[in-house]
Amino acid sequence: ELELVESGGDSVQAGGSLRLSCVASGYMYSDADRKCMAWFRQAPGKEREGVAAISSDDSFTTFYTNSVKGRFTISQDNDKRTVYLQMNSLKPEDTAMYYCAAVWGRCGVGWASYNYNVWGQGTQVTVSS
Repeated sequence: ELELVESGGDSVQAGGSLRLSCVASGYMYSDADRKCMAWFRQAPGKEREGVAAISSDDSFTTFYTNSVKGRFTISQDNDKRTVYLQMNSLKPEDTAMYYCAAVWGRCGVGWASYNYNVWGQGTQVTVSS
């Protein structure tokens, strides 16, 4: 059974940087190429929002929501078991609980609406002005 564990959340000042990590375990290595991995976030009183996604096939195709383009970068290790979210130029509106999610298959333009069936426990990011 696939499991995801996030880490790296912290409290920072506006303009600062953080790197979130998501470690995947519990699946066969031969399935490593078949995942769409994504980061979502949810702030208090707001709906969950897709932040970024990356395909675990050889294309390493990435997708971002407009509000983080140019500031956030999603990447993964060569073994495709760890996904990162590098967050630069953080803003107070980036404050949220950040979740890692996975679904079997390749990411596409509709990645934010996929039925992700595996979620991590979340890691809190707080950005103060």
